[in-house]
Amino acid sequence: MKLLLIHSDFIEYHVKDKAIAQPEEITSKDDKLEEALTVFIAVEKVDEKAPVKASAEAAAEIQKTATQLKVSRIMLYPYAHLSSTLAGPKKAQEILQAIEKELHTTNLTVKRAPFGWYKAFTLSCKGHPLSELSREIIPAGEETESLKQERKLSSAWYILSMDGTLHEVDAFDFKGHENLKKFAFYEKEKSRAVKQEPPHVKLMQSLELADYEPASDAGNMRFYPKGRLIKKLLEDYVTNRVIDYGGLEVETPIMYDMDHPTLSKYLQRFPARQYQIESDKRKFFLRFAACFGQFLMAHDATISYKNLPLKIYELTRYSFRREQSGELTGLRRLRAFTMPDVHALVSDLQMALQEFTIRYDLSLDVLKHIGIQTTDIEMALRTTKDFYEENKQFLRDMVKKFGKPVLLEMWDERIFYFILKYEFNFVDQSEKASALSTDQIDIENGERYNITFTDKDGTQKHPYILHCSPSGAIERVIYALLEQQALQMAKGIKPVLPLWLSPTQIRFIPVNDEFLKDCEHVVSHLHELSPYHTIRTDIDDREESVSKKIRDAEKEWIPYIVVFGEKERAEQQLTPRVRHPTLGEMKAYSLADFHTLVFTRIKEYPQHKLPLALHLSQRPRFTG
Repeated sequence: MKLLLIHSDFIEYHVKDKAIAQPEEITSKDDKLEEALTVFIAVEKVDEKAPVKASAEAAAEIQKTATQLKVSRIMLYPYAHLSSTLAGPKKAQEILQAIEKELHTTNLTVKRAPFGWYKAFTLSCKGHPLSELSREIIPAGEETESLKQERKLSSAWYILSMDGTLHEVDAFDFKGHENLKKFAFYEKEKSRAVKQEPPHVKLMQSLELADYEPASDAGNMRFYPKGRLIKKLLEDYVTNRVIDYGGLEVETPIMYDMDHPTLSKYLQRFPARQYQIESDKRKFFLRFAACFGQFLMAHDATISYKNLPLKIYELTRYSFRREQSGELTGLRRLRAFTMPDVHALVSDLQMALQEFTIRYDLSLDVLKHIGIQTTDIEMALRTTKDFYEENKQFLRDMVKKFGKPVLLEMWDERIFYFILKYEFNFVDQSEKASALSTDQIDIENGERYNITFTDKDGTQKHPYILHCSPSGAIERVIYALLEQQALQMAKGIKPVLPLWLSPTQIRFIPVNDEFLKDCEHVVSHLHELSPYHTIRTDIDDREESVSKKIRDAEKEWIPYIVVFGEKERAEQQLTPRVRHPTLGEMKAYSLADFHTLVFTRIKEYPQHKLPLALHLSQRPRFTG
């Protein structure tokens, strides 16, 4: 059974026409309920096998949510569109009636929209983080095989220290490792719901980077010019690093046939919150990773052992996961996201471990150059008891290289497709952890997708596959950078983005209109000094005081602010206000020396022009 629970200002409906041959009898075509929990319900085939359990578990989930939201009115609304595997009409109606009856035994006021009719409805959602929730009810004893296995899965949680000692989480002394403690207990409790707005949301809005898009599905964001620039720079940087590593860049479709024999098995084994669409009477799902397209491509390729490790890369714009509404907030967890995804096909476990080490170093270095150090992240390792016992030294070496203790999740037995996985996680002020870089050693999908390579002896073999994102989702990287600066602000330190990611790197402020042409000339000369590289500059020519312009530049986190007046014209030198000590000294520079100061700090990174007018007076405002 699928449930969509909406905390509503009101829900009202009007019955139109019959949807089935024998719909439920009705006495009124209209009804309305205010200040209610509206529950859209799709009863599924699996519920027919255990209708009593299904109705009882659904009623319990609805009551639990109502208590959490402190509402006393419930509207049950049959909604077939939530599922493609619906129960028969008669049984579905019986289960809905049973849920209604079960809830009537509580102190809740319950109404149910009639079954089997097309209805027009109007609903007002309250819009807070917990106002939209989705739930799936599978009656106990009726799970799919993969879910049964997951329920049987038991894992133990440890802290693995740099000396190789394994500690029980509850017994570990977290002194000096407070973030690791937050991360460990966050992972153990698996509480993903957001109870408060994280700081980066206001920052992304005030900096005019990104915002929610009310006209789209939740978890789909709009990016303003500055945000799109930062996103593009990050995309280019990660892509360049993967290509330098040897990745072969490809592009694959965003949707796949749900009935494809290989993919359907994968979907059953890999639990995911899927978007489903219909086209030409076929059902498709939107990809939640680049695996599908890359594996199908590898299946059709002719591969020799000489080609291994074979590294296939795609920057997916976009991947889709229908995350629960209560988990969605800002850029941290989205339903549509940009994921750099590089798979490596390897011959055996030995090559897998060698390549895993190379990619581990790559991921650490990518994050470091983006601006996220090991002090900003915590690491998780996930593996089986057998793999741990057989590869202790390999795992210890990973921890030693990371430079501090890590969280280790150890399973009694493997049910997932991978035998080893690491994640670098950012822990924010809300004590929520978000995975950035990750890699996995997959020992199943080479065979599942019938990917083969010709070995030295001429035989056909299935490769192991490594799944790596060197940075994690690009949107989440921006989230981590903003949350990182929010932590600095809490300590009284000025926030600043890495120079290469700052939309405006130098802002010129003329003392008055007399010096506007001088600023324009300086900007032009800066561009002449490096015609094939871009230092992003702008000029604040607005009719505001110099002090107001400086304050506004500070609010935008501009790295270098140059006030230009009579002294600068006479001496032909610039004295920039420098936002952070790593950006250089606050002293007088010739134009050439100032160019060198800035250029040496960005020359190794991708560079794009500022997608806004040079003069601030000519720019629109995208946020209030």
